[in-house]
Amino acid sequence: MNKNELLHAAEVAARRAGDILRSGFGSVITHTSKEGIHNLVTEYDLRCEDTIISFLREATPNASFLAEESGLSSSDNELTWIIDPLDGTVNFAHGIPIFCVSIAAAIGGVPICGVVHQPLLNETFTAISGEGATLNGISLHVSKTSQLKESILVTGFPYNVNENPLNCIDQFNKMISMGLPIRRLGSAALDLAYIAAGRFDGYWEASLHAWDMAAGALLVQEAGGMVSHYGGREYHIGYDSIVATNGLIHNELVDTLLIVDA
Repeated sequence: MNKNELLHAAEVAARRAGDILRSGFGSVITHTSKEGIHNLVTEYDLRCEDTIISFLREATPNASFLAEESGLSSSDNELTWIIDPLDGTVNFAHGIPIFCVSIAAAIGGVPICGVVHQPLLNETFTAISGEGATLNGISLHVSKTSQLKESILVTGFPYNVNENPLNCIDQFNKMISMGLPIRRLGSAALDLAYIAAGRFDGYWEASLHAWDMAAGALLVQEAGGMVSHYGGREYHIGYDSIVATNGLIHNELVDTLLIVDA
């Protein structure tokens, strides 16, 4: 399958999962806890992941899968699907309408297409490497804000925030002390999609996984933005920190965070 065909398969899978989430939103949700505070998994995470993998396995029988709930199925295949069936589980479980489905296809560890689907708003963000990013078929471009002091930012916190991994508490304290407007949505994939759409100017977060950011980071890059790790290190989906911006404020945000490489 070529990149366009892979993206189409990802969109179909994401919309099928989105239909499940839409039908279940607001109902009584059963959940269990994973490691960390408020790190939940619901029956909808599991149902959506099963739905996505079943569809994509039929469409691409020789692919590997890296999914949040089931982990890595195999590392022997060139094509790997990177899947977060419900990014924003805590929001979903508490009736907060900020969550999405995130799916990326990667070749040799490099994402080549991705989709972030918000089912309640019916917003589908897509990207193909080298071909740009779209929202419901309309081209996306990052914002044109050129200074950090004029920016609106978004961030998130890991489930073990009490341990201050990668100085995330100190980062946040420093940023809010500058008086900047900072939002915390609870969905890394949507944070990145909103950077691509120009709704936010910059984003940073520690302790993420590949499924949190594979599709969203590609969206930002294909919408004309910039993605790196802390300290400005080149972005790779295996690393757990991320800084994503419109590009114009990237170096200033990286320097302001002043995080030691880790």
